[in-house]
Amino acid sequence: MKLTNEIKAALIIIGGIFLFLLGFNFLNGTSLLKRENIQYAVYDNVEGLQIGTKVTVNGLIVGKVATIDFLPNSAKILVSFTLRNDVQFSSNSVAELYEASLIGGKSIAIIPDYSSAIMLQDGDTLKTAVKPGLTDVVNQQIAPLQQKLERVLVNADSLFTGINTVLNQEGKDNLSTTLADLSRTIKRINGVATSLDQLLDSQEENLTTTLDNFAKISSNVNDLTDSLAQSNIKHTLVAFEKTVNRLNGILLDIEQGKGSMGKLIKDESVYENIQATTKEIELLIKDLKEHPKRYVHFSLFGKKETPYEEIKNE
Repeated sequence: MKLTNEIKAALIIIGGIFLFLLGFNFLNGTSLLKRENIQYAVYDNVEGLQIGTKVTVNGLIVGKVATIDFLPNSAKILVSFTLRNDVQFSSNSVAELYEASLIGGKSIAIIPDYSSAIMLQDGDTLKTAVKPGLTDVVNQQIAPLQQKLERVLVNADSLFTGINTVLNQEGKDNLSTTLADLSRTIKRINGVATSLDQLLDSQEENLTTTLDNFAKISSNVNDLTDSLAQSNIKHTLVAFEKTVNRLNGILLDIEQGKGSMGKLIKDESVYENIQATTKEIELLIKDLKEHPKRYVHFSLFGKKETPYEEIKNE
């Protein structure tokens, strides 16, 4: 049978349409040659999710969103999507709604679960979760900051209102006077600082010499300390301590009346005997001066000794 040109053109067109649909579905993660399962998920809000959005598992496209509509007799949103029938995981898997891009578009990512032996079947409804997007995270961070900023602005407004109330004309004048005095004080401090700089510049050489002398003194003190440390000062201190202890013992014996010195100091009879002896010596010296012949005489031919006459106390 000979094909006419019209039949050939029709076949080419049909083949092109078939290849187009095959390629389009391949790019969208579906296939005309493979049977696909329909799964369901229920969300409270699907803003940004569109029909035809890709469904992925670990980043691999395994299906696409088929329909988005209200759940019957409810305000929740029922989403149906297709999955390749060769993708197997349990019915405990989660269909997570996440923000796929910064412009607000959303997609569905399947978080597979293999802990259960019950595999996902065609027509099952998956558990759902919503992953906060960048916008939600920013809003969560900005909301507390906004509240704090509002409180700060309210407090600042109250503060300025109080300042305006307190600062009447007299208060403003006093504040101006205070600021003027403060300005003059700062000028004086600057003048003193300038004078101090000039003084330091003029006395820089003397200060240098003084510091050098101080360094030499410190060095001499260190040398003296080293010399004392190296000397046998410990032995000297021990000997001095022994001497002091002996002296304390001698003084204690004297105080207790022991020994000649102790008796001399503590015994009154010794004192009285010494006093009496001293008195007799004084009388002897006086008699010697008045009657020297009684004690010293010379005789060539002998002479009778003059008897001693006791001198009566005057």
